[in-house]
Amino acid sequence: MSTMKVCVLFRPLNPKELSEFGDAVSVQGINSESFIVKDEKEQEFDFTFDRVFYQGSELADIYEFLALPIVQGALDSINGTIITYGQTGAGKTYSMEGPSIVDCESKKKGLLQRVVDGLFEAITNSEKPGKYTIKLSMVEIYMEKVRDLFDLSKDNIQIKESKVHGIVLNGATEVAISNSAEALQSLSSGIANRAVGETQMNMSSSRSHCLYIFTVHQDLTKDKRTKFGKLILVDLAGSEKVEKTGAEGKILEEAKTINQSLTALGKVINAVTSSTPGKPTHIPYRDSKLTRILQDALGGCSQTALLCCCSPSPSNSSESLSTLRFGARAKHVKASVHVSCKEDLDNTKDATVYTYVDESRERILAKLRERMTADDVQLLEKLFVLEGIFFDPNSIDEIEAAYEDVTSRTISSLHKAVEELSTGVEKMSRENVALKASLKVSEEFYQHQLERRSLCFIL
Repeated sequence: MSTMKVCVLFRPLNPKELSEFGDAVSVQGINSESFIVKDEKEQEFDFTFDRVFYQGSELADIYEFLALPIVQGALDSINGTIITYGQTGAGKTYSMEGPSIVDCESKKKGLLQRVVDGLFEAITNSEKPGKYTIKLSMVEIYMEKVRDLFDLSKDNIQIKESKVHGIVLNGATEVAISNSAEALQSLSSGIANRAVGETQMNMSSSRSHCLYIFTVHQDLTKDKRTKFGKLILVDLAGSEKVEKTGAEGKILEEAKTINQSLTALGKVINAVTSSTPGKPTHIPYRDSKLTRILQDALGGCSQTALLCCCSPSPSNSSESLSTLRFGARAKHVKASVHVSCKEDLDNTKDATVYTYVDESRERILAKLRERMTADDVQLLEKLFVLEGIFFDPNSIDEIEAAYEDVTSRTISSLHKAVEELSTGVEKMSRENVALKASLKVSEEFYQHQLERRSLCFIL
């Protein structure tokens, strides 16, 4: 079983960093996979990744190592995801889009343009039977709402889970693209609608997470099948420290939401990599829109690559270390990819099936029955239906994840009820204390009156 491919990119020093620290850097390269980073106290930390791209690296090299295998996989009906991660101003969007999505010299093209070119070049050179078509969607997650960048009237797209396509964005605009130029024009119009703002660290800071979604269909007329692969590029908004960005007002609220979703992403990575094989573990995918959309990519149902973008400057060493630790953790995410296809079984009705590499449906169901009774399995299925959760019956991992999700929500409800009860008990306890105090005062007053009467009687 493979793991997530994780690479690191150290961008060139920017003018602000050069003016403050000159050409000093906190990174010492060892080789193409390992390096040492110094923190603000000059303490050294060693890191090793699949590949390290130092200052001056070419985007073409990053594409060939990180993205090209995923592009080829999409044409073979294997889903793939490429994510850029790092602090604000670390070079994520530049790595993804280059200096300009349309008017850009070949050498400076970003990952996005190269993926587009790679898809159409692979289709042109393909000797496989059938007709290929590509559809493009583009959305952003802004203030925890999913917005369609091709149709701004769709500003709260719902996230659904399908047995066939996994996580889907219900109603998101899909644009058919037939060549690279057409694709780049569509992408340019979507990028123009993306939320951006100015901070002290970035003149054009992304205020949202942006997803570029390519769906590649291969129609096999002779076999009456349609195979499809989904390729998602994710340009994450950067983590921010308010004291450095100087964020205020709306920009500050955006920063809070961005940081919260990135925290949720970190929690999912920790849960995925900390789980014990064979033991159900709750993965909090539903804690944010970002982690919910990336559930397939983070849960091992996709070829996933992560590009950790960092500043080499000593002024950003703490943020760079945080990014690198996230990447080191993500390297342990395991992937078990599968081929997706839709077969026409009777010429009138499409039956959708998944072909998995390791196990058939009956084998999975047999394993489930080893863990629980038949009645329990049936009850679990009914519970999923009642909860509105869709799961793939061919995947024991998805069933367990859904089961754990329901369990988690049930436990959360119980916790809430207990908290409310505790609040009620605390209120009653406070009232009892006040009552006891009042009673004590009354008893003391009564005793005082008795003493006065006794004194008067004696006199």
